[in-house]
Amino acid sequence: MKSPFYRAVALIGALLLAGCSHTAQNNNDARPQAWLQPGTRVTLPPPGITPALSSQQLLTASVNGKTQSLLVMLNADAQKVTLAGLSSVGIRLFLATYNETGIHTEQSIVAPELPPASQVLADVMLSHWPIDAWLPQLPKGWTLKDKGDRRELRNAAGKRVTEIIYLQRKGKRVPISIEQYVFHYHITIQYLDD
Repeated sequence: MKSPFYRAVALIGALLLAGCSHTAQNNNDARPQAWLQPGTRVTLPPPGITPALSSQQLLTASVNGKTQSLLVMLNADAQKVTLAGLSSVGIRLFLATYNETGIHTEQSIVAPELPPASQVLADVMLSHWPIDAWLPQLPKGWTLKDKGDRRELRNAAGKRVTEIIYLQRKGKRVPISIEQYVFHYHITIQYLDD
């Protein structure tokens, strides 16, 4: 299993998609899958976002008392989502593109601790896509609910798996914090494009 820290940092990059809505598709077979918790996978919602979005964020992940940061650049439109991760000195670590044909990745530096692109995109989409895009994808008994400035994902036993905290930014609801209770990481998101 990949390092929870790098999964968490990658997840934060996904959070750049705030306030977006999805474009409906019914082709689940062509779409990638990701882990919600060990032993439970989910098919990602379709990639399209309207209106188009471009954002830069500094993601800071805390795992087991260690903290690291990653600069993330996100671009999304009605056809695709593109996510690039940069090191603190501006070196591109990875580029992931999700479109109707699936996820395509380029890794600039060999970094085996980076999570799979589908896992990063799952975390991003969980934070930004409307709940109605996720409900048909979730396993039986799982719930995803908005409660004020929070979104909670719970498994079939009712256990909280992920909690996302939002705030209003430039008239849009954007994620600023993700707590992942199963994979044990916390991510904070700082927006750099103001």
